[in-house]
Amino acid sequence: MVLAMGGAVGLVGGRLGVRADPSAHPEGTVDAIVVLGCRVHASGRATGAAARRAAAAAAAYGRGVAPRVVASGGRRWGEQIEARVLRERLVDAGVPERAIVLEMCSLSTRENALFVSALLRGSGARSVAIVTCPWHMPRALANFEQAGVAAVAIPAHAPAAGWLTAVRRRIHELVGGWLDTRAARGRALAEAAGWIA
Repeated sequence: MVLAMGGAVGLVGGRLGVRADPSAHPEGTVDAIVVLGCRVHASGRATGAAARRAAAAAAAYGRGVAPRVVASGGRRWGEQIEARVLRERLVDAGVPERAIVLEMCSLSTRENALFVSALLRGSGARSVAIVTCPWHMPRALANFEQAGVAAVAIPAHAPAAGWLTAVRRRIHELVGGWLDTRAARGRALAEAAGWIA
């Protein structure tokens, strides 16, 4: 299944709660594992971060955390789309292709949450386990909470980073969080004005 939608998503509901401790949410009780996209090589090969995210999602699927995996990410890198590259890595790691759902519209973490929320609500799903890098997890969980999806964290292993990389990531997340908040406020104002449903 591939999610392809245009325009605003009007299916963002109330908050269902977010827990960042996977042990607080027993395995097998979430509806889907959501692996968030990131940069991939233009050749179609996964970067280290994308490969680690796919491996963590595949391992969680193998443990029975959820019956399906959503590969989320619509950004293009050359001719490659994040979600498609993630799907290939998931299949290589043993996840059946029938258990993988693609979300290929999102270009940001906020859009990951909005589009996955709409996709899951369409199938009656309400809870997810988010797979992303540890440094990205707090913002990812916050975005899914704002989209009304109950979420727990499954951080992908990340190698130790030098101080310059750590500072760059922190700045990236601060700016990303600011942009997320700004977009959420703009959407709330548009909804209040009746411009969008």
